[in-house]
Amino acid sequence: MPKPLALPVSHVPKGTLQDRVYRQLSDLILDGGIAPGQTVTIQAVSDAFGVSAMPVREALQRLTAAKALTVISGRSIGIPLLSRERLRDLKRVRLEVEGLAGEWAAGKASQRDLDELERELQALSAAAASGDVKGYVRANRQFHFAIYRVAGSDVLLAIIESLWLQISPYFHLLHASGNYAVSNREHAEMFRAMQNGDAGSLRASIVADIEAAAAVLEGCLDGALTGAA
Repeated sequence: MPKPLALPVSHVPKGTLQDRVYRQLSDLILDGGIAPGQTVTIQAVSDAFGVSAMPVREALQRLTAAKALTVISGRSIGIPLLSRERLRDLKRVRLEVEGLAGEWAAGKASQRDLDELERELQALSAAAASGDVKGYVRANRQFHFAIYRVAGSDVLLAIIESLWLQISPYFHLLHASGNYAVSNREHAEMFRAMQNGDAGSLRASIVADIEAAAAVLEGCLDGALTGAA
C-alpha cells in the first residue's frame, strides 16, 4: 500500500501562491522528496506550506497534467507508475534535449559557473561515498541544471525540467546498483568539458550518463513499479 508522506513545514511566502506552491512541489519532486510508493494529500500540502487548499489543488493539477504526479487513491496524490515504454521514451527525448543543452553550454561557462559545478561535483562524491541517497539526488539535479542554465535558453530549460519531473523520483533506485559511482565519472568528464569548452565531449558525457542510468532503471523495474504509461 502507498505510504502517506509527512511533509516538512515550509510556509510559502505571499505572492502568486499557485506559482509558488507549484515551484515548491516541483523542487520537492526533483530533489527526491516524494518517492514512488509515497503519497500526499491536498490537506497535508496545505498544512506544510501554510496556504489554503485552492492554490495547492491548482498546483497539483498542473503537476498531474505534466505527468509528474497522479491520483493514487481517493484524495491521495503520488508518483506515477513507470513502464518500460515510458522509460524508453523519456530516455530518447532526454538524449536529444539534454545533449543539445550541453552543446549550447560549452564555452559559455564563467568562473562562477565552474565554481558552482565543482561544489556540486564534490557534493556528489561525498553523497555517493556516504550512501546519502537524497543528498545525491539533490546534488545530481543541481549539477546537471547548473550546466543546462549556462546554455542560456529558458525554453530548453523548461523542457528539461518537465522531463526530470517524470523521471527523477526513480533515481533513488540507482544507488544499490553502483550507478552513482559510474555516473560520477561521467560528471567529472562533464566538468572537464565545461572547463575546456568542448561541446562534443560534453554532449557525449551527458548521453553516456543518461543511457547508463536508463539501463539500470529498466533492470530495476518489476511488477511493483511498472504500470501503464
